[in-house]
Amino acid sequence: MEKLYRKALLLEYFTVSYNIIEAFVSILFGAVANSIARIGFGLDSIVESLSGCILIWRLHKHGTLSEEQEEKVEKRAQRFVAITFFVLGAYVLVQSIRNLLIQEIPDPSVPGIIIAIVSLIVMPVLSAQKQRTGNEISSKALIADSKETLACAFLSVALLLGLSLNYLFGFWQADAIAGIIIVIFLVRGGIENWQDSFEKND
Repeated sequence: MEKLYRKALLLEYFTVSYNIIEAFVSILFGAVANSIARIGFGLDSIVESLSGCILIWRLHKHGTLSEEQEEKVEKRAQRFVAITFFVLGAYVLVQSIRNLLIQEIPDPSVPGIIIAIVSLIVMPVLSAQKQRTGNEISSKALIADSKETLACAFLSVALLLGLSLNYLFGFWQADAIAGIIIVIFLVRGGIENWQDSFEKND
């Protein structure tokens, strides 16, 4: 069992490290290319890093907290993450609509497309490993985190579609549309985390 907890910790350490790098690169290239979709993708990576940090803390506390204390900490953390999702969703939505209204055209960029492709490859594999380990140690928090990681893969699809259409066909509106798609995932993730934080564990 302890080996499984160490595996879970390694998965979360990788998640945080990968997402910090992804967030930095995405926001940097997004700012240079004026791509709100890419910036939104980078901000989502920050949210996932936060979730990973919470899981690292919880896994390190394994065996040191009472069941009641552990549940209270998890619920508070879920609500905090939910609020963060809503804040990021509002930011991306406002910026996407603004870009459409004033026709602020992003510069097409190959690095952004590469970031999306790498994430699309890495995230499903990482999500599957988290879900399997979460089931093995009966950790609902780790299973929930695996779903968030999988959501990142879906965001990669939206980002890749938007950037590719802009790069290949000059369809600059696709960037803002991809941003709005990202908002849907952010809001959905926020609602799910918020509602789940009030549900009692079995």
